[in-house]
Amino acid sequence: MTELEQKIADARELVAAELAKPGAACVTSSFQSECMVLVHMVREQRPDIPVLFLETGYHFPETLAYRDQMTRDWNLNLTNLAAKQSVADQEAQFGILNQTEPTKCCGLRKVEPLFAGLANYDIWFTALRREQSPTRANLQTVEPFKLPTAKTIEKVSPLAAWTNRDVWQYLSLHQIPALPLYDQGYTSIGCQPCTVLPFDPDNPRSGRWQGKDKLECGIHIQAE
Repeated sequence: MTELEQKIADARELVAAELAKPGAACVTSSFQSECMVLVHMVREQRPDIPVLFLETGYHFPETLAYRDQMTRDWNLNLTNLAAKQSVADQEAQFGILNQTEPTKCCGLRKVEPLFAGLANYDIWFTALRREQSPTRANLQTVEPFKLPTAKTIEKVSPLAAWTNRDVWQYLSLHQIPALPLYDQGYTSIGCQPCTVLPFDPDNPRSGRWQGKDKLECGIHIQAE
């Protein structure tokens, strides 16, 4: 068995063990490469698992088109989570937060909607990988995650030990098309105003919030 085959087997085993537990499970997806690996893997065992997508109002058109295409092709049980305010209302009240206060913008358009959506579940599958960022280097495959409501759910990251090469080999192996923005040189894709081409070839997330001293949007940070 190759190293990748072992990683796939281990991830599938973890997914099966988690899905066998009582409680409602979901998987979050930004429709980036590792997300598609995870959604494919989880759906092998539970085709109708809810797939949660953060509809921030600031996504690349290509991201939304790809989301819609994969939702149709895979018959995904997709749930779009949106902020309480529209983009227009938020900008009218606060100005362009992604330029002035990106952390607040992420809080309103990502963190709050996700945590509200996760309140309906007990098990949360994520496509996080340790290799992605220094803030994820100590990522555990299974760990408790406390929501603002004080409810604690199980956060599961079956791809924690995977490399970027592993991800792309899996996509190729299963003939899964990737988000077209990768062909333009993007390596980590979020909201359009806060995503540029990476300036550090050794850091795929270096194109996110460029110059803002920010590494995470906040959705993977425990509620206080």
